[in-house]
Amino acid sequence: MAYMFEDWPTVSYDLDKKGNPLLLTNITLRFKLSELLADKTAVMYQYNIQDGERADIIAHKYYDDPSLDWVIYLINNIIDVQWQWPLDDQSFGRYIKAKYGSAEIAHQTHHQYQIVLHQQSVLFDGTVVPEKRLIVDKDTYDLTPLDQRRDIDKYSYERELNDQRSVIKILDKQYLPVLLKTYSKAIKQG
Repeated sequence: MAYMFEDWPTVSYDLDKKGNPLLLTNITLRFKLSELLADKTAVMYQYNIQDGERADIIAHKYYDDPSLDWVIYLINNIIDVQWQWPLDDQSFGRYIKAKYGSAEIAHQTHHQYQIVLHQQSVLFDGTVVPEKRLIVDKDTYDLTPLDQRRDIDKYSYERELNDQRSVIKILDKQYLPVLLKTYSKAIKQG
């Protein structure tokens, strides 16, 4: 991601308000670029990150240039790679152990009650409509039929969040030159 900021404009800012301004990268440019991509979903497709796969690996695989990892981050509005990129299995295990003490404890610790509003289904064209759930209180949960409710433990909750981060968007390779040109133009305008 360091490549993304190489040519960005800078701004002088006095952080401590003591008359010692610092030259900082103008990160507001990121929002300008994100706005340009907001309505371009037709030029992107879904990608499932494999265990341990990093953005530079994906950028190399799809754009033949690992330094374009910032494109992956930008397209997916990822600002904090540590918490917005999926953890590999080993890191996930360490995270669970550090947060809950062990995987067993996380499995045994209640997180939330959910009721199923709509079961997962597949449309005639093969489109998968995911299960839709609603978080409810214990009383509502208890009144809901067994096949329409879920008691979610901490481990399952954390795993689902991590799995959701594994589904990203990839910009179609044929549109990459347009993005890079727009990016270059935005940098020059500052």
